[in-house]
Amino acid sequence: MNKNFLTEKQQALSKLQKYCTYQDRCHKEVRSKLLDLEIYGADLEDIIVDLIEDNFLNEERFARSYARGKFRMKQWGRVKIKQELKFRKISAYCLKKAMEEIDEEDYTKTLLHLIEKKKKDYERKEKNLFKLKGKIATYIIGRGYESPLVWHWVNELLPKQ
Repeated sequence: MNKNFLTEKQQALSKLQKYCTYQDRCHKEVRSKLLDLEIYGADLEDIIVDLIEDNFLNEERFARSYARGKFRMKQWGRVKIKQELKFRKISAYCLKKAMEEIDEEDYTKTLLHLIEKKKKDYERKEKNLFKLKGKIATYIIGRGYESPLVWHWVNELLPKQ
């Protein structure tokens, strides 16, 4: 009975190919997964190189899909998306490419939608216009939208006293 046994490195490569096929991953996530599998040193680096060569691992593709997904699904702003990509050690070039995925018109529409939604939520509880604007702006800035842009639209959309 002659069985083909895979080496530990081959098994890890196979697992990581499946891991990267399921969803785009960044280099940091893959490195962490390999360390969890107790793959170190040259074997770890060889597996990462193999994944890159076979296009299972692509930093630019990850950055673009991450930015698209977080903006469309979670309605995050550019600031928060950039922070998260930097945390994942994404290069400046890929960060720039990721920001190209966010259409300016969609970005403004989403920002206006968030302002209107929060206005409805907060105006029942908060009668002071100054505090209302502050609460709305704080919430949206916390979602990663640029402060000057948020304040411009909050002041534009909410009535003056």
